[in-house]
Amino acid sequence: MNIVYIGLGANLYAPQAQLHKAVETLHNHPDIAELKVSSFYGSKPMGPQDQPDYVNAVATFSTSLDAEQLLDQLQMIEQQQGRVRKENRWGPRTLDLDILLFNNTTIDTPRLTVPHYGLCDREFVVFPLLELDPLLCLPNGTALKDIAATLPRNGLTSLPMTHNKET
Repeated sequence: MNIVYIGLGANLYAPQAQLHKAVETLHNHPDIAELKVSSFYGSKPMGPQDQPDYVNAVATFSTSLDAEQLLDQLQMIEQQQGRVRKENRWGPRTLDLDILLFNNTTIDTPRLTVPHYGLCDREFVVFPLLELDPLLCLPNGTALKDIAATLPRNGLTSLPMTHNKET
């Protein structure tokens, strides 16, 4: 089984509900087990600021899917929840599901880069990851807590608990 961490984010059409629905879909997926989800966090948007704030979280689970199969499944969930891919990379969206880490491996294909290229620069990824695993290290050996020690929170706020962390 592969151990995976994914980032979840939304800022359109009831973002917390979008994340809850995505978590439920992951929980019910036949190839996903041992799902755990961080708290939900409110964060400022990357890129254009003329859009609503985001709700973000990180989930970890085990899966029998390989990385590209998982990417296909995550993109299908995004599409089912109304995600429309546009040219504007950091525009508003109903749901964004990103593979952050896949086992302790580095992947670099035309479709997928793991660890996620922006992982170390994004407070809305680093702090929820640490919540799930305070001792987590990246494939290059860097401890995530060392990255967090110098990463500004940029207004990141923990939202009231409205979901079950372990599913």
